Amino acid sequence: MWWENAVIYQVYIRSFQDSDGDGIGDLPGVTSRLDHIAWLGADAVWLSPIYRSPNDDFGYDVSDFLSVDPALGTLEDFDELTRAAHALGLRVVLDFVPCHTSIEHPWFRERPDYYVWADPPLNNWRATFGGPAWERDPVTGRYYLHSFYPEQADLDWRKPDVRRVMSETLGFWLERGADGFRLDALDRLLKDPELRDDPPASGPLALPAADPEDALLQHTHSRNAPDIALALQAIRDAVGDAFLTGEVYLPASQLGPYLDLLDVAFAFEVLHAIGDAPRLRTSITSALAAGKQGWVLSNHDFSRLPNRAGLRNARAATLLMLSLPGPAFMLQGDEIGLPDGRAPDPPLDRAGRDAFRTPMPWDRSAGGGFTTGTPWLPMFDPAERNVADQDTDPGSELALHRTLIALRRELDADARLRESEPDTIVLDRGSHVVAVNLGEHPRAAPRVERILIEARAGDGAEPGMIPPHGGWIGLNIR
Repeated sequence: MWWENAVIYQVYIRSFQDSDGDGIGDLPGVTSRLDHIAWLGADAVWLSPIYRSPNDDFGYDVSDFLSVDPALGTLEDFDELTRAAHALGLRVVLDFVPCHTSIEHPWFRERPDYYVWADPPLNNWRATFGGPAWERDPVTGRYYLHSFYPEQADLDWRKPDVRRVMSETLGFWLERGADGFRLDALDRLLKDPELRDDPPASGPLALPAADPEDALLQHTHSRNAPDIALALQAIRDAVGDAFLTGEVYLPASQLGPYLDLLDVAFAFEVLHAIGDAPRLRTSITSALAAGKQGWVLSNHDFSRLPNRAGLRNARAATLLMLSLPGPAFMLQGDEIGLPDGRAPDPPLDRAGRDAFRTPMPWDRSAGGGFTTGTPWLPMFDPAERNVADQDTDPGSELALHRTLIALRRELDADARLRESEPDTIVLDRGSHVVAVNLGEHPRAAPRVERILIEARAGDGAEPGMIPPHGGWIGLNIR
């Protein structure tokens, strides 16, 4: 399948390219930059939500699944983008939001049976970003469930009508040319039908939580339902063999029921461990054992790779992530080593994610080539880091990404972690060896016939060594 070793390039549309000078990126802007994505060597473009939305969560609060938000363009703009992408050999992956809708969606009033409701006394479920997961509806006096913001009411996927209408929606976008979907917040899709309290946590959470009080509960009823296949099977039936990747915020050991019906799930343990070699080794081992993992360099919800790995480790971490078997997901700006930007004050995103979503700096101009107007978020200084400057620099992050993406096509399907020195990860990819050192000191490395690619923060490697904060890919001795 096309996605099995693909590089999938995430476009956060509002921050990619503005075509009309209003400071907000849009679909025509994306179309105008598709040649960059194809030149980089990516196989697909993943578009952040394009649907009509009041933007309480910047597109993840959908008020109409069958139209494009006017700030981003039109259905015809989407059709043109898809046509242009396919002409360049790029697939188009849409971000689909099945868990909830905006409370401004007509369904919320016209089909309240589509949603999860309760009357007092309410249970102890928590919303992802803090506070109770229940909000009183002033019209009915009842309480609706919201796993995220109060403006995002949870759909009840146990209802056949919900499964039917969402399946029809997926079909609508496939008919318009989408090649697959990234499915948002899948572990929240089904809840306990009896709405029982979550029990107290018996230990620390496997993954970091946005709400510290989340760590006090074991989420056995509010998410990750044992019969999740009821919802996932409806989605799979609706899309056939189209590509499905899931945002399932669970450790790899719990992904089995999801991977039975998805093609890929994001490896979140690896994403959070990227700067810690021992934890990273454990996380990669678990992910490889689970199979069907998608390796995430950065995405719109978490701090960017240079900030998570540390600036000195960013190049080595990139080399490792783009050398693992299976699809890799990168966020616009990863290819130039873009770190977190400057968040506005007051913030636009209540969960504090503005700094991860700053506009793409294409050149040194005042608007960074992103806009002729005022960017909707502050830009990372384009004079410090931009695509145009790095395009002419063979030692740049852009050159490294392009070289790594080309080489990954040559790596064998098999992957095995070798025993290695402290602070290091050594990955055997058949005829190739990948060696990375996230520590302060040079470390011994396996012998190789020759080194093909180096990624380092300082001096090069001594023979038989991995440099500190660096790494390389070499040919195994035959």
